[in-house]
Amino acid sequence: MNARMLSYILFSCLLLSVQAQNCSVGEIIRYTKRLLEESSVSCPCRETAVSSCSCLPIAEPGHELACFVEGTEYMLKNNFSSNVIITMLNQAFQTQLDRNLCESLARGNQCQYKTKGNVKEFLNKILRTYQAINKPGA
Repeated sequence: MNARMLSYILFSCLLLSVQAQNCSVGEIIRYTKRLLEESSVSCPCRETAVSSCSCLPIAEPGHELACFVEGTEYMLKNNFSSNVIITMLNQAFQTQLDRNLCESLARGNQCQYKTKGNVKEFLNKILRTYQAINKPGA
C-alpha cells in the first residue's frame, strides 16, 4: 500500500467519523431514553376528542427529520416536562435537516406520515431510528 492510498483511506475514515458525529446519534439516543423514562403519557392519541394526550407525527421512512422537528416543536409549545432536553433535540434535528447531515434520514423538508401517536410512540420512533443508524454497517 502506497502513501497516497493510505492518506485516501485515512481521509475517508475521517469524513465518516465527522458524518456520524454530526448526526449526534449517541446524544439523541441518550436524551430520548431519558425522556422516555420521565414520560408518563402512554394514553392513546385522539385527534378529534379533547384529550390530555398529544398526537405527534409518526414519520414515513425518509421523512423522519422533518417529523422529528415538527413533533419536538409541538412538545415545546405545549410545555412538556424536560423542555431543556426537548430544546436540545429540536435544535439537533433542525440542524441535521437544514445542513443535510444525516443523509439516510432526509428526503425533504416536509413531514410525511400516515399515522400519529402519543408521546411515547413518537419518542420510540426517534429511538428506533437513531439506534438503526448506530448499528455497525448502517
